[in-house]
Amino acid sequence: MSIVLSAENLVKTFPGVRALDEATLTLTAGSVHALLGENGAGKSTLIKILTGVYRPDGGLLRLPGPDGELRTVQLGNPQDAQRAGIGVVHQERNLIPTFTVAENICLQHLPRRAGLLDRAALRVEARRCLDLLDLDLDPDLPVSRLSVAQMQLVEIAKALSADSTVLLLDEPTASLTNDEADRLYGIVRRLSERGHATVLVSHKLEEVFAVADTVTVLRDGRSVAEAEPLADHTREQIVDLMVGRAYQQVHLAERTVDADTEPALALDHVATTAGHHDVSLVVRPGEIVGLYGLVGAGRSELAKALLGLDRITAGEVRVHGRPARIRDVGDALHRHRIGYVTENRKEEGLFLDQTVARNTAVTVWRKLARLGLVRDRAERSLVDEYADRLGIRLASPDQHAGQLSGGNQQKVSLAKWLAADCDVLIIDEPTVGIDVRTKAAFHELIAGLAARGMAILLISSDLPEMVTLADRIAVMREFAIVGELDNDHDYDRMSQSVIRFIHDGQGVVA
Repeated sequence: MSIVLSAENLVKTFPGVRALDEATLTLTAGSVHALLGENGAGKSTLIKILTGVYRPDGGLLRLPGPDGELRTVQLGNPQDAQRAGIGVVHQERNLIPTFTVAENICLQHLPRRAGLLDRAALRVEARRCLDLLDLDLDPDLPVSRLSVAQMQLVEIAKALSADSTVLLLDEPTASLTNDEADRLYGIVRRLSERGHATVLVSHKLEEVFAVADTVTVLRDGRSVAEAEPLADHTREQIVDLMVGRAYQQVHLAERTVDADTEPALALDHVATTAGHHDVSLVVRPGEIVGLYGLVGAGRSELAKALLGLDRITAGEVRVHGRPARIRDVGDALHRHRIGYVTENRKEEGLFLDQTVARNTAVTVWRKLARLGLVRDRAERSLVDEYADRLGIRLASPDQHAGQLSGGNQQKVSLAKWLAADCDVLIIDEPTVGIDVRTKAAFHELIAGLAARGMAILLISSDLPEMVTLADRIAVMREFAIVGELDNDHDYDRMSQSVIRFIHDGQGVVA
């Protein structure tokens, strides 16, 4: 197959960090190429160079010219990359909710006639891109009315509208159900049959093996496996390449929870303005209670109601046995010692344009303040403590949170709540977009917090993660809890019961 992109010995350096160290990536027409590596391995930096966001400090980027021969190019901005036929779908949505499907798809090249937007041509072009994906959507529908899965597919249609021959997909199934992910895989395969080269960046190795045919593995900015047939590797071999040594499966210490202990958090027939009804749930000190369900089941919305972001309209919430009326996040933290690690760390969990020290200390400014001012030294001392405790990799406490890898950002998001010394911690999708080794470290950390007496409500769409960590699993569907299971950590048995609850409400209640 012909080469459609060749990145050779790319180097990119930031203050204190060599993000890419002679990394190489070669793409051929019709391939589905997995780009793998731990958080901080250099994947995001490589993607940003290929899409014109960053300029490399060294190395070559070559693309086919009109005669098909590879020629060295310099991509000065994302528009250069689009004109060169490189499209990208980022993990975070890049759609304008108030615009229509057609307007979002053609945003970079809106058709005009006599200086005005040509809506007829706009619909024709949008329909062409949607048909490439066999996607039956009304081009005039506002994006705000789409499901998460439909938005993801519109993102792909947007990338294809620029006649992309190379499509970069960054964690494309992070917010999708299994059925939605399967549909996306089918679309990727069809694009491959039409000659598109697709790069799949994912931490879900099961989906990598399901859809990809070629793999490049980055470690510490270097390519340690380059354009190799995926079929030549087992899952364990890929993990070993990513971490640089034989990966040891995590075995968490067993914990015992006294069922007679007064719950740290109890919900009794709770209803909310978000749509919950008759939700009852208890979480005891030292216990991890899992809240599982499909996307849209109401799990994150329940967490936000417990923080006062949605109103509780019926039932009762009790914290350590006392009725609690939580007005806002500050009230949850300072009066009731409830913390929340959000699933959306970039928009809700961190101030990306602020330092790691400031992000870590934000929940304890009251304690650190002297005469109304928080000293930089106090913030830095705090971040040093938690960087060491959680293994946060950073150049200095003054590094901006937005410059960290996804795994390190998630650790900072967790650190600020640990600094606040919460009794109850709600953790929402803790390992989305996190690599294998960091994920294992998070599992150990969460189990360790429970072992020290913290009550944890764990929200996760990762069923193996749920079965690994939770003491009990509550299953949510359509904003109600439809069943609860004592977790015996037998994945086959537990997954079958959970899935029965999700689809027909007929699980095996322990």
